Amino acid sequence: MAARRSANGAGGDTHRSGGVQSLERAFDLLELMADAGGEMGITELAAGSGLPLPTIHRLMRTLLSRGYVRQAPSRRYALGPRLIRLGDSAGAMLGAWARPQLAALVDSVGETANLAILDGARAVYVAQVPSAHSMRMFTEVGRRVLPHCTGVGKALLAQLSDAEVSAILSATGLPAQTPQTITDAATLMHELHQIRREGYALDNGEQEVGVRCVAVPVPGSPTLTALSVSGPASRFTQQAVYHYLPLLKRTAGQLSATISMEAAG
Repeated sequence: MAARRSANGAGGDTHRSGGVQSLERAFDLLELMADAGGEMGITELAAGSGLPLPTIHRLMRTLLSRGYVRQAPSRRYALGPRLIRLGDSAGAMLGAWARPQLAALVDSVGETANLAILDGARAVYVAQVPSAHSMRMFTEVGRRVLPHCTGVGKALLAQLSDAEVSAILSATGLPAQTPQTITDAATLMHELHQIRREGYALDNGEQEVGVRCVAVPVPGSPTLTALSVSGPASRFTQQAVYHYLPLLKRTAGQLSATISMEAAG
């Protein structure tokens, strides 16, 4: 039998936790890059991970060869295109798990229900159940939007630290989608602090004129997730928002339990 390699060796090292240390380190690097907006230099990776440079070089060569990272002309590393297929598949599974709870929520509130995750600097809709009203909101599953101007986006940003939010905003800016869009970073930060205190986010025509939305975070998800209901402003009064909130939070708790159970397998 071949001797087991040391913890600092290659490929199939078994970590004391029972996992494979090289895999754990590779995933840590990918997550570190994702948290930083998708691109980092080698010295930043070393500072953020605490790993020695030779180890990072070895892991990044493997990830490069598999397409999970790419190297820019500047020599900085960026998340690679092969991750997109994995993310799309994971998002589709999350949407399938969520649909029964979203359908029950639509029955309770009478408006369209949406589920979104944060993918890099964008909110991505992974599931939707539309309202039965002839005038209703519709968003394509898979649509990627800037988070500063949507209810789900702000509920996602509120789950991050101020520094992480600032990194996202510096990458995306705060372009106006409507006259109601928040385009000032300090104003948005103030609103995110309020969302953290109150537990919900509002979109008052900030993404589309005449559309309102209320969103809450889904706690305990393996990736940042938010749930919302949206509808025309003519029906979506402040009184309706107060009626929807306990139903939204209850559904978010049910989704959290479902996701945890499915993830545990």
